Amino acid sequence: MTAADAVAHLTPELWEHANRLLVRKALAEFAHERLLTPEPVGDGPGAPGDAGAYRVASDDAGTEYRFTARRFALDHWHVDADSLTRHRDGAELPLDALDFCIELRGALGLRDEILPVYLEEISSTLAGTAYKLAKPAVTAAQLAAADFQAIETGMTEGHPCFVANNGRLGFGVHEYLSYAPEAASEIRLIWLAARRDHATFTSGADLDYDTLVHDELGEGALARFAGRMKELGLDLADYYLLPVHPWQWWNKLSVSFAGEVAQQRLVFLGPGDDEYLAQQSIRTFFNTSAPHKHYVKTSLSVLNMGFMRGLSAAYMKATPAINDWLAALIDRDEVLRASRFSIIREHAAVGYHHRQYERATDRHSAYRKMLAALWRESPVPALAPGERLATMASLLHTDRAGASFVGALIDASGLAPTAWLRGYLDAYLTPVLHSFYAYDLVFMPHGENVILVLGPDGAVRRTVFKDIAEEIAVLDPDAVLPPTVERIRADVPDAMKLLSIFTDVFDCFFRFLAATLVAEGLMTEDAFWRTVAECVRGYQEAVPHLADKFAEYDLFAPEFALSCLNRLQLRDNRQMLDLADPSGALQLVGTLRNPLAEPAA
Repeated sequence: MTAADAVAHLTPELWEHANRLLVRKALAEFAHERLLTPEPVGDGPGAPGDAGAYRVASDDAGTEYRFTARRFALDHWHVDADSLTRHRDGAELPLDALDFCIELRGALGLRDEILPVYLEEISSTLAGTAYKLAKPAVTAAQLAAADFQAIETGMTEGHPCFVANNGRLGFGVHEYLSYAPEAASEIRLIWLAARRDHATFTSGADLDYDTLVHDELGEGALARFAGRMKELGLDLADYYLLPVHPWQWWNKLSVSFAGEVAQQRLVFLGPGDDEYLAQQSIRTFFNTSAPHKHYVKTSLSVLNMGFMRGLSAAYMKATPAINDWLAALIDRDEVLRASRFSIIREHAAVGYHHRQYERATDRHSAYRKMLAALWRESPVPALAPGERLATMASLLHTDRAGASFVGALIDASGLAPTAWLRGYLDAYLTPVLHSFYAYDLVFMPHGENVILVLGPDGAVRRTVFKDIAEEIAVLDPDAVLPPTVERIRADVPDAMKLLSIFTDVFDCFFRFLAATLVAEGLMTEDAFWRTVAECVRGYQEAVPHLADKFAEYDLFAPEFALSCLNRLQLRDNRQMLDLADPSGALQLVGTLRNPLAEPAA
């Protein structure tokens, strides 16, 4: 590929289209988070859900954005991208997402030290959108019939709430084309040998190191690596084998860990034999050579969506034990078993300790997160005949003609839309509810963290949750937890506990799913939220012994706090949250009316 080929997607037409889509999203999400207050133009909208004309003025009132939008429950703005125009001094200007952020930097609270980095994230997000637009068009119906990894790499939007959601700062364009999930480029992971006295390996109760590396690498690669070590006068038995993202080796470890390499505490062994595809989470890889083998999650020191995407060696140590504990809890719970709910366990983890960086930094430092990896089960071996997989993020995907992936699944199923929806809710929402009410256990159940198991007809049979150890929490201060699992206990005020459902499920996923289904004419908004309410009531009736918890944490409360994700990133786009204190830095701005409390529900 030539340098010109690498930027072939950066054309005036695709750039204009990408900017239009991103400004549309920025207006919608910043209005939702009450950073912007669109003013009605003319008579404004009629009945709820009707389209109306609006305007938003820049900080200096000199530039104006005009658009039409429909407003839905949870203060959701469905902005018509084609209606968007930008005006200044009587002239219409082209839409430009970077200009938009600069013109509204005051309203958005973008401080001097944050603004340029945020603009770079916006630019990278635009470039990614242009690349996706340059790919051959795939209809929603075609994608809905595709295999697991075609769906995974076919997603076009990324996180539905975050505006700058594909920053990936650190990737050059050639690396983007190699490692971005939408590029769908198969890669081989690089393997290092890490001295055991500088590394930590832990695994689940049913797995050991030798079995893992033998199953993952095979005899050929193991023999090749052992031979390389012997050539250097080293014994592979003194080392752990550690998979590394190629970007991390070339851009970080070969430089920042140069002393470790020079002193043979780290030894470069080369690529393995299996091919992998990057997943939506960027640093996690699916084995396409042998889909039954583990996913591999790697350290990746690029800045993306509010975090440097490293992995802490210290944090990884408890990961397998946390996964074993949760898997055992699920296995012995009748409600979770009845819903066929499961997780894919993070079976093993390895982390390297750079002693000097550890002496020089605290636990939050990116320098402690440069070299670690974990192995996560594949969902493929657990599939029954005829079952197939899709990331839950796909339910929010629409193709270039506006047709939705979820609509294609509903159409293929032959079910009434509300019947399909109820099957999905029973598989997804019921386990989330039961985990919370029975165990004070919360997940981060967004679209990328959930895998749908679909039947041959496109109906959801069950769900599989992943990314467990970093993103679950037990909110009960008195819960009895094994010492190795104690890390997941979180001190969250009672008034904020139910936000784990109201925010993560209702506001950050159902809000978009409802609008998608309504926009396509598949159901009314009232029907959507009525079906959600029926699922909740059905669960509550099945477990009457938890009635006191239902009263204490009321899912039918009239309103709940609006927790704003973009405000976190706009405030600090390098470290949005401390994962050990997830509620401590939340940005809460007013309340949202709970659609489950509406009379129509």
